[in-house]
Amino acid sequence: MEDIDAVFLDLDGTIYLGEDLIEGALEFLNRCDKNGIKRFFLSNNSSKSVEQYVAKLQKLGIPAMKSDVLLSTHDLISWLHAFDYDRIYLVGTIGMQDMLQDAGLTIDAGDPEIVVLGYDTEINYDKISTASIHLHNGVPLVASHPDMVCPSPDGGLPDTGAYMALFEATTGVRPIHVCGKPQPGMIRHKIEELKLLPERCAMIGDRLYTDMAMATRAGVKGILVLSGEATRKDVEALGPDAEQMPTLIVNSV
Repeated sequence: MEDIDAVFLDLDGTIYLGEDLIEGALEFLNRCDKNGIKRFFLSNNSSKSVEQYVAKLQKLGIPAMKSDVLLSTHDLISWLHAFDYDRIYLVGTIGMQDMLQDAGLTIDAGDPEIVVLGYDTEINYDKISTASIHLHNGVPLVASHPDMVCPSPDGGLPDTGAYMALFEATTGVRPIHVCGKPQPGMIRHKIEELKLLPERCAMIGDRLYTDMAMATRAGVKGILVLSGEATRKDVEALGPDAEQMPTLIVNSV
């Protein structure tokens, strides 16, 4: 960490599992603060708003502000604005809906320009049916992130990637774009804003196909923790030039 100016930390499986901090997480964050290393929290999990994430982190004893949290929902909002989408049909939580509406997007179940798919922990058959009808009628689909599984202390839970597979099986439609990790924009924007050098930054996470791939694409160091999804066997199965290859492997933060 002597050559690192900022760390970008995944949350689920890296800092905590469910409602429990991973052992040593607070001590690691305190060392970052003591050594002047900037720290930001990243999550592909679009089921919560920034405010909800800050509240959870603070409840776990982690000092955090809204500016410390970068979500796939931020990347999604930027993408929707860049392509001039306004009216959306959302398969997502109330927390995600609040963020989208605060960004000026209109929730329109009747005549949307695009269907937006997030990690919907409040999903129901009415949402699935309405979205499927729009997709059958040619309305495009965008997803907040590609994660198939959300880690939990009791085992993996179906995430946005699993919902994508459901909609493809039902309608034959795939998203025209998938936001969030491993897209590098989630951290490159912050690196450029702070005028940091990418090679002096690190992405720390538990997934190869999102966290480590993102590190490679963004030109930062990729530190894989084995406290979540990926295992050493998963790394050994990679090709030598795979973008998912970590710079360093550790048991946990």
